[in-house]
Amino acid sequence: MAKLVTIYGGSGFVGRYIARRMAKEGWRIRVAVRNPNESMFVRTFGVVGQVEPVFCNIRDDDSVRKAARSADVVVNCVGVLDEVGKNTFNAVQVEGAERIARIAASEGVSRMVHISAIGTDADSKSEYARTKAAGEAAVLAHMPDAMILRPSIIFGQEDDFFNRFAGMTRFSPVLPVVGAGTLFQPVYVDDVAQAAVLGIAGKTAGVYELGGPDVQSFRELMNEMLHVVRRRRLVVNIPFPIARVMALGFRVGRFLSIGLVRGSLTADQVANLANDNVVADGAQGFDALGISPVPMEAILPDYLWRFRPSGQYNAIKESARNLKA
Repeated sequence: MAKLVTIYGGSGFVGRYIARRMAKEGWRIRVAVRNPNESMFVRTFGVVGQVEPVFCNIRDDDSVRKAARSADVVVNCVGVLDEVGKNTFNAVQVEGAERIARIAASEGVSRMVHISAIGTDADSKSEYARTKAAGEAAVLAHMPDAMILRPSIIFGQEDDFFNRFAGMTRFSPVLPVVGAGTLFQPVYVDDVAQAAVLGIAGKTAGVYELGGPDVQSFRELMNEMLHVVRRRRLVVNIPFPIARVMALGFRVGRFLSIGLVRGSLTADQVANLANDNVVADGAQGFDALGISPVPMEAILPDYLWRFRPSGQYNAIKESARNLKA
């Protein structure tokens, strides 16, 4: 019988790419998510019955155990960028990660792959970064041979980074960013999935920091995106002191609206944006895995074209103008 991998958060941005790759490898995939009915699309990644979404809440032991039972490998793709309700940084990225690793070990699961993030730091001013570090430590305490992947900003068709800012260009002549000089090393989502597959297959373990071939500042990334969507916008840097005041205002607004109004910026995100998000010197990365990361310029036009002034017809209009010239 084909081996079984349980992917917690397997219908999310990274998880779905891992699931798709594992289906092609012939594995059975159990996609553990909070809303299975909204994740039925994962079934199309394989043949009938090969990929199955199941209910799981990583804040609950019994739920996590049911999803891990009989699995050969587990993958944790669950994380949060902003705290909402009971899904706090600690509940998801520390307690949730520890729960998956602990239960996987007790169920005799042989391997685990854990998706973390570049910039994890137990002493960081950012709770996101601190809980990521604590989550890694908790995983290794129970699964010492786990593979931990720390990607930089991840891009791809479903990303919430380039899509978000490209969407803003439709309505505003100005593109405000916090930390315009902060460096990033964007990595293609399928490259992260390819790295995870190596860990699932038992070909490697350890900690790997994943960054693409391009290291650019936040401002340069926005200019790259603007070039792809064929729009001219002024990229304006918001100084960190002002950004912290804005984040406080959004927090007050959320509190007064009982969570109904969510701001576009949090104090924790501001703290994160103060630090470069690139592969550390001496860290293992794609080279150690034998993977050549895909550059942004090869992927961004494939999904950002819809934000161009004329969408899919923009290229035709450009060609027509060249003919007239």
